[in-house]
Amino acid sequence: MLIYVADKRRMEEAVSLSKKINVTVVDTEPAKDELVVKFLKDKVSLTAEGMEMEGDFEKMVKRVSKDRWQHELLVKAARFKDQPEGLTLMDCTAGLGEDALLLAQAGFNVRLFERNYVIAALLKSALRRGKKIPELKDAISRMKVYEADSIEELKCFGRDDSGADANGSLSGKCPDVIYLDPMFPGRQKSALIKKKFQLVHQLETQNMDENDLLQAAIAAHPKKIVIKRPPKGPYLGGVKPGYSIEGKAVRFDCIILS
Repeated sequence: MLIYVADKRRMEEAVSLSKKINVTVVDTEPAKDELVVKFLKDKVSLTAEGMEMEGDFEKMVKRVSKDRWQHELLVKAARFKDQPEGLTLMDCTAGLGEDALLLAQAGFNVRLFERNYVIAALLKSALRRGKKIPELKDAISRMKVYEADSIEELKCFGRDDSGADANGSLSGKCPDVIYLDPMFPGRQKSALIKKKFQLVHQLETQNMDENDLLQAAIAAHPKKIVIKRPPKGPYLGGVKPGYSIEGKAVRFDCIILS
């Protein structure tokens, strides 16, 4: 892997990422078959072998419109009846943040946790660009990215101190809702999506233990845990939810803890 800086104004950001993942920064565009993180003028992207992946919230504008977001199954699963303002939600597997954007549009203050530094860079790039889109500005103002392992961060809750520490980690009061979206095979059908996941796999990220993630979420004791699953898939960790909301392509299992 290499980091290519096309816009010199992004050099500091690129160097910071290079130190985290121990790769070389170059200012000459690498060969197309290389796995490359590109820092361009207005975005960060991941490319290899003619494939490209980037975070892009512009395509979400219609889904977060006033007459549509309320009908999203994820929103129905996460929200409470007569929900007050200001509830917090922890997205433990943020990825490129599309689900988190829906949840922020629904009124949650969303904390997005992504432990892969490259994916986090793509996510932050998408958020920066998304702030310039009037229809998304309000929701994005309620989203904050943490480059951290969510399992470790979940262990912080219950401490006597509160808020974020010097490293950006959380402690103190647990969020009202914890959202888990572990990868499961066969969920994405389109060739485009499959190509994008090929890029992610080239990052050689260590798979998160799904059972450990669920147990850490339960131990943190939020009001609710929402888990994305395939419609016919088994319950995560064998834990039966209180109820489920199911669509044709996805199911959301809801565990109520208080």
